Amino acid sequence: MNEAQPISQRSALADWLRLTHVPGVGNGARRNLLKAFGLPEAIFAASYASLAAVVGSAVAERLLSLGPELSQTIEAALVWAEQPGNHLLTLADAEYPPGLLTADDPPLMLYARGRVELLAQPMFAIVGSRNATAQGERDANAFAAALGQAGLTVVSGLALGIDAAAHRGGLTTSAGTVAIIGTGADRLYPARNEALAREIVANGVILSEFALGTPALAANFPRRNRLIASLGLGCLVVEAAPKSGSLITARLAAEAGRDVFAIPGSIHSPLARGCHQLIRQGAKLVESAQDILEELRWSPTPAEKIAPFEKVGAGDTALVRNTDEEQVLALLGRTPCNLDTLATRSDLTPGALLAILLPLELAGRVAQLPGGLYQRLD
Repeated sequence: MNEAQPISQRSALADWLRLTHVPGVGNGARRNLLKAFGLPEAIFAASYASLAAVVGSAVAERLLSLGPELSQTIEAALVWAEQPGNHLLTLADAEYPPGLLTADDPPLMLYARGRVELLAQPMFAIVGSRNATAQGERDANAFAAALGQAGLTVVSGLALGIDAAAHRGGLTTSAGTVAIIGTGADRLYPARNEALAREIVANGVILSEFALGTPALAANFPRRNRLIASLGLGCLVVEAAPKSGSLITARLAAEAGRDVFAIPGSIHSPLARGCHQLIRQGAKLVESAQDILEELRWSPTPAEKIAPFEKVGAGDTALVRNTDEEQVLALLGRTPCNLDTLATRSDLTPGALLAILLPLELAGRVAQLPGGLYQRLD
């Protein structure tokens, strides 16, 4: 959802948001309500007695109470979803990732930024240490690029180290990458990965189950890890200490019936011990991406079957766009901004932007304002 929606559709989405974010109601209760009544609009149209019969009196009272704080949360999410590139995905949407539908605790709603069509593609998870070695980052990047070339979209957690390297490898291919984050989709964490996050929004997808504005709380990241584990056909751990979040992700992947892989390392390296532990527990030792593809019995997907995109390089980053003009319009948004700000957003030079903006101005789609500002008109 990235443009203003019809009132009926907006109202239906508001009901999904209300069900998802009403305080004091767990996912189990929400799923029971959906089973009993169908869509959220039917839940909120039901009587107190009908609701209490399914979830008890206390939860029924919470469901029927729409306080100002919850109303503000719903409206903020609806406005956010109307911005270019932003999407709210519910369990009832065709774009909802199929890999999560079989999870034990699938989120009722996901906040997504970027190419949501990638969520229907087969994925593979790559995780590892935040304090990775240079060799570990090279391995993660190379494995991700090879798996992406074979048609597997790389999924990881946007952390420093191995996660970031895996995302960068996936971004070199048409299969792209999916970043599952432990904050609200309107926040970027860690700040050092801000440029990478912008490129993922353009070339891949950033995905969160948390409400907008949610900070980076420690309790959020195990929940994020379960989504990473469920989305992938398998999970590769590149480097990990014996007690790390990467091993939690690997365990969750195994519990979800996914194959777990690990790259071995030196017996003297602390970051190899987690991988060796996994191998002793039954993870498959791999030395190349081909080992993974053979174990999965994966037939490489021809590039033309993956959603096409075009890259325009600029330094170490790239942007995806249907056309130069549409990409610049999306980045310009509705608030006037100057050329330097737009150059920062797009990673294009001011000269290149002027060449794009002039035809848009002549076509009446952009106006140049006093002070060197540009504003989108349509």
